[in-house]
Amino acid sequence: MGILLWIVFGAIAGWIASVITGSREGLLLDIIVGIVGAVIGGWVMSLFGNSGVTGFNLYSFLVAIVGSVILLFIVKAVRRAA
Repeated sequence: MGILLWIVFGAIAGWIASVITGSREGLLLDIIVGIVGAVIGGWVMSLFGNSGVTGFNLYSFLVAIVGSVILLFIVKAVRRAA
């Protein structure tokens, strides 16, 4: 059940990040972006001395969204440069 919750968590975070950045990629990519974004968000938060994703709570959800937005901005920048 835990992996299913992470997929749903990632899908929602990835979808919100894609709405914020204006890049609609589809459900599968939203899930991937949300999960990878949670890792990136956790890493960024640790640079500021805060904890990363700590479980299924609002703070972790916001960290995942921030990381997903960062990831989508990086992807957009690389696509423009190519």
